[in-house]
Amino acid sequence: MLNESLDGTAREDRISAHLAEVESLLDEDMGALEAALLAAVCDGPAPATDAARHLITLGGKRVRPLALLLSAACFGPVPPAARELAVVAELVHSATLLHDDVVDDGMERRGAPAARRVWGNAISVLAGDLLLAHALGRTFAAAPDAMPDLIATLRRLVDGEVVQLRGRQRLDLSEATYERVLRDKTASLFAWSTRAGARLGSATPSQQDALASFGERLGTAFQLVDDVLDYTGEATGKTLLADLGDGKVTLPLVLAVRRRPDLEAEVRRIQAGDALGLPRVRRAVVESGACDEVRLRARQATEAAVAVLVDVPRGAARALLEGVATELVDRVT
Repeated sequence: MLNESLDGTAREDRISAHLAEVESLLDEDMGALEAALLAAVCDGPAPATDAARHLITLGGKRVRPLALLLSAACFGPVPPAARELAVVAELVHSATLLHDDVVDDGMERRGAPAARRVWGNAISVLAGDLLLAHALGRTFAAAPDAMPDLIATLRRLVDGEVVQLRGRQRLDLSEATYERVLRDKTASLFAWSTRAGARLGSATPSQQDALASFGERLGTAFQLVDDVLDYTGEATGKTLLADLGDGKVTLPLVLAVRRRPDLEAEVRRIQAGDALGLPRVRRAVVESGACDEVRLRARQATEAAVAVLVDVPRGAARALLEGVATELVDRVT
């Protein structure tokens, strides 16, 4: 267990180091991003701004804005509009986190009490709405041509949340439902970010499609990693069984129940509020080999993401995009 913990720490250190490389390339842009985020969460009435600032100042990997900026940088200097939409990507992501914690009765976020626990559910929802309003306003002002794609992405984010919530009310262990939630709730915002960056970087339409495909696959791998860590993430410091305890159906559980149909009854009891079965289901999921299968799929998604960049100009930005994808999936190996 000690070796696993050290390995997990080393991987997190590698990821942080790689993201630091990205930040070095985009030093000015990342500094502007953080300043703009802080300004945005201070723009509005308290206590909604207090709740939003609480989340933003807790940090995060900022993977979505980084992916957007690097996608633009693949084609030359990052234009001002791309910097603005990088802020938008993080504002939208942060809004979804504020809303998700209300839907999920979340207790912690990024190692601190969730905003809903400090200011209440109503303020947390309104703080998320405030960030979405800022995101739409920035997009309209900086890159109005990106508005249709952003609105379509917001619709997908909502649809994915509704489908996931519906599955928690009536157990749905189909892989097709899981894949829809993954594409809509996670992959769609990654794809929007990388497409927007490429478009603002004056990429050709085919190059924009390639970056969007990269983003979707990156988002897929990112979510698959998180799904595995819900069962095996002791070494990363992640709270185990958070998704399972919330009644969320993720791919390791879907595959495990397919291999062990007897688990379904236990999962139904957990969804009904019986937490005593959580350790048993976790052990069964891990022993079934489902987590190994999801690890493999995450690696395959990452390899597919890197492969679609073949027509994107080689350079530091493309190399860092590839490296970010590889390091993020390495969290589960």
